Amino acid sequence: MPAGAVFARAPRRAGMYESFYLRAVSPVQPVGVWIRYTVHKRPGQPPRGSVWCTVFDASSGRPFMAKLTTSDLHAPAGGGITVGDSQMTPTDAQGSCGEASWSLSFRSEEPELRHLSPGWLYRAPLPRTKLSSPLPAARFNGMLELPNRTIELHDWPGMVGHNWGAQHAERWIWLHAVLFQDQPGAWLDVAVGRLKLAGRLTPWVANGCLFLDGERQRIGGLSARGLVVAETATSCELRLPGAGGLMLEAHVEDPDESVAGWRYADPDGAEHDVANCSVAALELTVNRPGSPSRTLYSPHGAVYELGMREQDHGVVIAPFSDG
Repeated sequence: MPAGAVFARAPRRAGMYESFYLRAVSPVQPVGVWIRYTVHKRPGQPPRGSVWCTVFDASSGRPFMAKLTTSDLHAPAGGGITVGDSQMTPTDAQGSCGEASWSLSFRSEEPELRHLSPGWLYRAPLPRTKLSSPLPAARFNGMLELPNRTIELHDWPGMVGHNWGAQHAERWIWLHAVLFQDQPGAWLDVAVGRLKLAGRLTPWVANGCLFLDGERQRIGGLSARGLVVAETATSCELRLPGAGGLMLEAHVEDPDESVAGWRYADPDGAEHDVANCSVAALELTVNRPGSPSRTLYSPHGAVYELGMREQDHGVVIAPFSDG
C-alpha cells in the first residue's frame, strides 16, 4: 500500500477523489465482502470521508449495503486511511458503518500491481483516474458482524486496491478474479475504461495482469490492439489483448439479485451509477502463440463492476447520497 494517502497532499482549490478498498470471497460458498474507505473533495472545499460495506451472498438474494460519511478524515503516517473510527492500514482493516462492523487482517506474497503502463501515466494529467493494486492477491482472516449474522474469514482469497484522481472515467469496468478451478494460484486483475475528451468518448483501453503458471502476463496498454467490449450491468464479454500475442476471452455473469448498486459523485458534481457483483462467475479462455488454448473457470470468485452514466440499467441503487 502507498506510504501516504493522496488526498492529504491535494491543494484546497483542487477537486479529487480517492479510494482504498478490499474484496474477499469464501473459498467454498458464494459469499463475498467488499469494503471501501473513500474520500470525496469538491474544488475549494475540505475533503469528506466515507466507509462502505457490502456483503454478497448468492444464496440469499440482494446484498447487504451500508455507508457512513463524515468530515473526520486522516492520513496515518504509516500508510492507509482513517475515516471516523474506521481505519485501513497496509496489513489490516477495522471499522463499522450502519449495522456492520469488522476486524480483518490480510497478507500477500505478491508485489504491487500498477495497472497503468508506461509508468509516466501516473504523473500525467490523463487519465484522470490512477489505480493500483497494492495486494493483487491476498489472504484475509478475521470477522465481520452483521445484524443477524457473523461471518468468519479463514484464509479467504481476495485483493487490496487503491485508486485516486481528479475525475472518474466516463465509463469503466473492473474485473478481478480468484478461485479458478484446477488453477488455485491464478488471478486476474484488469481495469477497462473510456474517457470523455472534448465532448467525445475515447475508445476502450484495458490495463492489468493475468497471473498464471507462476508468472505475470501484462494485459492491455495504450498500444494494445484487438480489445472488444460488450457490457451490461450484470454481464460482460471481453476480448483482451496482452503482451507477446496473448489474447484473453472473458465471459462474466452475475447471479440473480446479487448485484449492488451505488451512486458515485464526481468532484465536479456529476454522478455515475455503479453496479458491482463480487461473487460473479467467470469463464476465461487463454490463447498464447505456440500453446494450446486453455479455459479457466471461477464459479463465484470474480468481481464485475460497471461504472456508467445511464440510470435505466435495472440495478437497484442504494439510498445513500455521495459527496
